[in-house]
Amino acid sequence: MTASTREGWVGRSIRRVEDPTLVIGDGRFTGDLPAARHVRFVRSSVASGRIVRIASPEGATIFTATELAAIKPIRPMLHKFNYVPIAQPVLATSVVRFVGEPVAAVVAASAEEAEDMADRVEVEIDDTPAVVGTAAALAADAPRVHAEAAGNVVVEGRVKRPGFDAAIAAAHRRIIVWARSHRQNALPLEPRAAHAAWDPASRRITLTCATQMPHGMRTIIAELIGLPESDLRVIAPDVGGGFGQKMSLPPEFVIVCWLALKLKTSIAWNEDRRENLIACFHSRDQSIALEGAFDADARLIALGAEIVADVGAYSCYPTTCGVEPLMAMAEMPGPYDVRNYACVSRGVVTNTCPMAPYRGVSRPVITFAIERLMDKAATAFGLDPFEIRRRNLIKAFPYTSATGLTFDDATYVETMETAARAIDVPAFRARQAKARGAGRYLGLGVATFSERTGYGTPAFAARGMEVTPGWETVELSMDPSGFIEARIGASPHGQGLRTTLSQIIADELGTSPNRIKVVHGDTDRTPYGWGTFASRSLVIAGGATLLAARKVRAKLTQLAGTLLEASAGDIVLEADAARVAGTDRVIPFATLARAAYHQTHLFKGEVTPGISETATYDPAGTFSNACHVAIVEVDIETGGVTVERFVVAEDAGRLINPMIVDGQIQGGVAQGIANALLEEIVYDDSGNILTATLADYLPPTAREIPAIEIHHLETLSEATITKAKGLGEGGAIGPPAAIVNAINDALAPFFVSIDEFPATPQRIRAALREASR
Repeated sequence: MTASTREGWVGRSIRRVEDPTLVIGDGRFTGDLPAARHVRFVRSSVASGRIVRIASPEGATIFTATELAAIKPIRPMLHKFNYVPIAQPVLATSVVRFVGEPVAAVVAASAEEAEDMADRVEVEIDDTPAVVGTAAALAADAPRVHAEAAGNVVVEGRVKRPGFDAAIAAAHRRIIVWARSHRQNALPLEPRAAHAAWDPASRRITLTCATQMPHGMRTIIAELIGLPESDLRVIAPDVGGGFGQKMSLPPEFVIVCWLALKLKTSIAWNEDRRENLIACFHSRDQSIALEGAFDADARLIALGAEIVADVGAYSCYPTTCGVEPLMAMAEMPGPYDVRNYACVSRGVVTNTCPMAPYRGVSRPVITFAIERLMDKAATAFGLDPFEIRRRNLIKAFPYTSATGLTFDDATYVETMETAARAIDVPAFRARQAKARGAGRYLGLGVATFSERTGYGTPAFAARGMEVTPGWETVELSMDPSGFIEARIGASPHGQGLRTTLSQIIADELGTSPNRIKVVHGDTDRTPYGWGTFASRSLVIAGGATLLAARKVRAKLTQLAGTLLEASAGDIVLEADAARVAGTDRVIPFATLARAAYHQTHLFKGEVTPGISETATYDPAGTFSNACHVAIVEVDIETGGVTVERFVVAEDAGRLINPMIVDGQIQGGVAQGIANALLEEIVYDDSGNILTATLADYLPPTAREIPAIEIHHLETLSEATITKAKGLGEGGAIGPPAAIVNAINDALAPFFVSIDEFPATPQRIRAALREASR
């Protein structure tokens, strides 16, 4: 492990170039665009039923599945893991499968008029039995949500190492955890929005929308509505948060484009918060039965898991509903050295809102399960929670996991020790004992985890995905005036990627970030790319940017060598100029670039005109890692939890911009605290959603988020060309485990075990009442 000592722009906390326009209110969001027509969706009020009749008020312009029959259904595909393909019509046809499913679209001259008209549409549905929750879905007599999905199981993965049974049988102790993660909504500040405009001159449609994958949206929408892809332009302007929820294809986007084509006008749809909570992709709904087999020295020798993920009514495009159960299966052992592993992981359909990736995907859940296992094992062996982890964390690299994943150099033990020193465990234990004597209950919880980041096509291909994302391409050019433009396929939505990529380019080309423009989020202006998700942008788009910058650097040195009558190897790029090393012979970039375009005869055909290079990067992936430690106080009378302190020790390789890194971690931890204590989507037994407003679905405020103390380690891995690892999701992965472990530590005198999250006051009080019986 070494710390980055390279001088230059990389490693500096410069201010984000994205911020000035946002701070002064000049940002451009989809909802800001004017439109000639507005659409409002009529949604099912029942979870399962047959549509009998849809009646519209007089004068309303309404479209149902009958009018949209030519639009293909959304049908994402896997070719492995017993995947059952299920199709989602963009508007419900004869049946509805969840509360909030769109059944009709009403178009009017204003958003208010469209809403009024939609409220007057009469939809008659004959209820049929709804399947809510995986227990109901897996029951022997359960109705099928989809006729083709026997037993309501639509994806199933299995893995079992040859030595598993023998290792389990030889165990000194076997520890079991039943872990539960309740359903959540990503809750971006800006809900979904789409604006499609027909251009009569070019006969093209421009879709401006809040998305993380503009190129992917263009491809699939064009296919579904039967439009040549070149006739659809997709723009992702400023996006007010995505977190994975805006990665998947919403049927509403398809309909908005079709309406613009059909009506030859501009159409806008802006989702309200109630729609977002009811009908926009949910996440995190998993149950895990975990068994750990330990030897006499408290070393984990075998791990068995049974995972059930509630994937909702349909499969999300392009990742499919396999993303949560299959990631959970592949990454369950986490940072622990266990060679014998067995797992069955299933995705189960229910009459609830479809699921999609959300920051961290399955890792907050699997980290929670295995960290609860470690704490329970520590208690059984009479060990400190840190000590049992010391004995089991991976220490030698590269490391091949029981599921075949290659872990590159990392610092699992070192980050944990850093966090332990920062929290001062002995001092806390003394304070904890004193507080208990006074009737106050403090607890300390720890979570160590790995975060698979920056993985390309090999990882997605292993899932058997028909749409296999991974690589990124960057086009980098210097214009005749010496300014630089990078056009990227990645599509950031708040991560500061424009700033960090500018820092990488600036160092490579001897310039400064203020002379570099990064263009993204416009399919007419950028190379085809996969967007921004899965902690991949800096690793993959950053790698492609570095490769392209190296190509541009090579051309600049060649051009300068010709004009300065020197060897290209003797040219140094610095301070916006090319210089012959050790001399005063220099040529400014502006002069050099002008010559590359306007005086090509000077180079005698040795180089092509202009300065523009393209590079693609598709790595296998890398692993970041971290340790989170929380100190909480639990009010045993109310069940309320106060997070007193939160410490993060993390290793994400080279830090391109430490300030942006800290911001990503802080935002992720805030979401993780919400996941641990507050946010939960709740359905009743009939499939009615009970958390349809922010009065019921509780996001955190500044009051619930403590100051977050961050410590950095930097392992410069060979698995990534920039030496940087991804970290966008890491902040959200550790808090549920750290906080719930801390709650259990606080309540240890009552012999309480809380193994689900969010750990709400109601659940804590229920556990205390049960323990007192």
